[in-house]
Amino acid sequence: MSNQHIFREFDKLMESLKAEVLSMASMTRQSLERAMRALLERDIDLSRAVIADDADVDDLERRIDQSGMNILVRFHPVASDLRLVITSMKMAHNLERISDHAVSIAKRAKKICKAPPLEEASLAEPLYTLADKLLRDALTAYTDANSELGESLKARDKELDRLHKQMIASLSGRLETSDGRAENLLHLIFVARSLERIGDLAVNMGEDAVFLGEARDIRHEHRKSSPSEPSDEGTDSPI
Repeated sequence: MSNQHIFREFDKLMESLKAEVLSMASMTRQSLERAMRALLERDIDLSRAVIADDADVDDLERRIDQSGMNILVRFHPVASDLRLVITSMKMAHNLERISDHAVSIAKRAKKICKAPPLEEASLAEPLYTLADKLLRDALTAYTDANSELGESLKARDKELDRLHKQMIASLSGRLETSDGRAENLLHLIFVARSLERIGDLAVNMGEDAVFLGEARDIRHEHRKSSPSEPSDEGTDSPI
């Protein structure tokens, strides 16, 4: 097999890998958007669709992992090509986790929709808007290897954290006079938690985009300046 043929095959597989990540990203964002519509528009059928479609996202993650491993084993890429393979596989992992949170939101929306209208559901909309914007920018940072954009997400996520805390405080106060709505208010609290975690996962993806663009690992740089702050790692599983 000629070197030219090998290079062509390698380039084709790399393009396919990136295309699969972007396809998974599109499906994940759609699932999140539909889950939120199910909640805000009280659409149980839409909730069911989000839950059913999660298997397709899982399949794409497996395909991306297989494609990435195939490239690593066959071609031994180096430098920017190696970073693209590694980053693509990590992006797929984070997208699958975001999809899981979308499913969690859809399941809770389905339960909320079976009860009388819950006016507090609208409180989740600003959180979703911010989380989706972070996710979109993380994907752009990956697509364009835009390190500056990827690195900016960490600071911007603080506004989502602030809104999350504000919403939790508001809903917790209403639990005391919930008049039979306590269960649905708790569902809404966990919806807010999922949206906050989606923002954190978008930040992770932005950090991966920095690695892709500059071969620089910024994942734990914030700890150097504030070592006493507690970590939230390991608490991201949807409930």
